[in-house]
Amino acid sequence: MTTHAHELSNSLASAVSTAGPGIVRVDARRRFPASGIVWSNDLVVTAHHVVERDEDITVGLPGGESVAATLVGRDPSRDLAVLRVDGASLTPPAWSDGDDLAVGHFVLGVGRPGEGVRAAFGIVAALGGAWRTPSGGKLARFVQPDLVMYPGFSGGALLGADGAVLGVLTSGLLRRTALAVPTSTVRETVATILEHGEVRRGWLGIGAQVVRLPDDIAAELEQETGILLVGVVPDGPAAAAGLHMGDTLVRLDGAPVRHADDLLDLLDADTVGREVAVEILRGGARSTVAATVAARPSDHDADADDRRGRRFRRHRGPFGRGGGPEGGGRGGPRRRS
Repeated sequence: MTTHAHELSNSLASAVSTAGPGIVRVDARRRFPASGIVWSNDLVVTAHHVVERDEDITVGLPGGESVAATLVGRDPSRDLAVLRVDGASLTPPAWSDGDDLAVGHFVLGVGRPGEGVRAAFGIVAALGGAWRTPSGGKLARFVQPDLVMYPGFSGGALLGADGAVLGVLTSGLLRRTALAVPTSTVRETVATILEHGEVRRGWLGIGAQVVRLPDDIAAELEQETGILLVGVVPDGPAAAAGLHMGDTLVRLDGAPVRHADDLLDLLDADTVGREVAVEILRGGARSTVAATVAARPSDHDADADDRRGRRFRRHRGPFGRGGGPEGGGRGGPRRRS
């Protein structure tokens, strides 16, 4: 081994060793355990999809001890969950927003699905700006590492070469694709869960797709597109307001709705329980109805509702199918980890 290669190898091993005390095992599902990252002396963040039960959760510590944990809250749309561990003093690793992260940088995936730490070496395969997950959550940036997601790695850490945690690893947001929920998004989500116990988002109960508006309407509204309702959930807020399949939604409380992301941005936590003005096109004529926004149901229920009226979009990253520029990349095994 050359001197440079030996130094690099030692540097990566040191990064894993430094972060290792802050990586724990999370046992909250029927099959094999997953991983988690210490956030503070009594809090652990992990992936939502690996916490299949709300009780009887245990956390495996680096020293081999297993302790009970309670679920503080979760955000299915970002695939994050927060656990509280009582009676143990945890050691958080260093976290970083990774402002200088670039495609091609070396990264490490670190998890603890068993008693010891496991690591996987890779690079940053793709980076993008703010990204909306298929379940409607917004990540501050799109981070796709090209590394093997071993079973139980979800909830573990994506490390930079310096050993700082860049985000929470998950295979639960995009099918067949390893992603990292960035530190800034984790910070925001943890703060919201600690304050409110949950992350609420508004919901109308519709399935929609982008459609071009007639030229005369587009000129009036100064927007070229709206969203066509291709499904309305029975007994949902949109159905109660009298919206029907075939309506085209163009405004919400006076704000333009050109794409699905516009609507999702407008349906924030503050809209839950509030009456909003929904402007639509029906039969070529503009009209406005009042709808009372509900809280988005649980992830399972919302997915079922979306299937009844189609999803807003196919499950893709900002670069197309699979999250990468050409839709390829390993992204780990096909099953969720």
